[in-house]
Parts: sequence; C-alpha cells; structure tokens
Amino acid sequence: MSRSANEVMTLAAKAARGSGAPPAQAADFGQAAVLHLAAGRAETDLLQAMGLLPGGPIMAFPLELQKLSERARDGIARGEVDALGLPDLLKSYAEAMACAATFAQGTLTVDLGTPQPRRAVTRMTPSEALLDDWAVLAARLLVPETESSRARGAGAGLTDND
Repeated sequence: MSRSANEVMTLAAKAARGSGAPPAQAADFGQAAVLHLAAGRAETDLLQAMGLLPGGPIMAFPLELQKLSERARDGIARGEVDALGLPDLLKSYAEAMACAATFAQGTLTVDLGTPQPRRAVTRMTPSEALLDDWAVLAARLLVPETESSRARGAGAGLTDND
C-alpha cells in the first residue's frame, strides 16, 4: 500500500525512539529512512541499523556529519568516515543534510555553501513487513491505559472533563 513520505518518516522516527534512540537522532533517522527508501536502497539496511541501537549508525552518523561540518574550511569539508558496514545508509544521511553532502569511496564531502538538491518525495510503498516491524518498535513508546498511568499525566490525566 502506498504511504505518504511524512507517514513513513514519522513511523521510522518513532520506531527508532522505541528502540532507544534519543529524539534528535530518531528524527534524523526518519529523514534518512525516507530518502533511503525513495532511492530504492535496501530495507534491510534500515532494520540492521535499528537492531544496533543504542549504538550503531543511528547514533554515529549524525555526529560524524556534524564533526565533519565543523572542520570545514572555506565551506568545504572532506573526510574518511566509517560507514559501519552500511554505506548506502550513510549516503541517505548525507542526502538528508541541508547543505550538499555526498559519500563515495569511503570519503564524505560536505559543501556548506551549497544547498542540497532536493527531489520531491510524496508517496512510497515500503514493504508491509518493514512497516509492521517499525509499528511494533514504535508501540514501545505507548503507556498502558490505567488509572496509575493517567495519575502520572498520561493522556488527559485525571482532569478530563468532556
């Protein structure tokens, strides 16, 4: 079934959060996941990265991109980056940057002065197995519907007056 890119991005980010990623890294993963799938890259890369949390590429790639950007001279930075066995996923992270960034032959190049060329991604058809796996991981963020959870602020808490 066709899904909106926003729906896939949000589910990927929630799944990463449910697997232990902090909010910022989960959001970065959601953006990279959409570009990864839109480019026809392997879904198994996304599942593998999720399985490596609380470490692995979901934690490492955003930090590596930031470190490289901070070392830029005249707006350009190049450096060797360990793709952690997932070079296509690192390409997707590079493509998700606001500035032009590429990863090829072990070298990441960032051009802070050039915006990343964007192509519109509106709808996509990831496998139902991937979406089901992500839904299970995302469900870890939910709390049970009990009086004690509402007393601690879940939902409308105990002040629901509808």
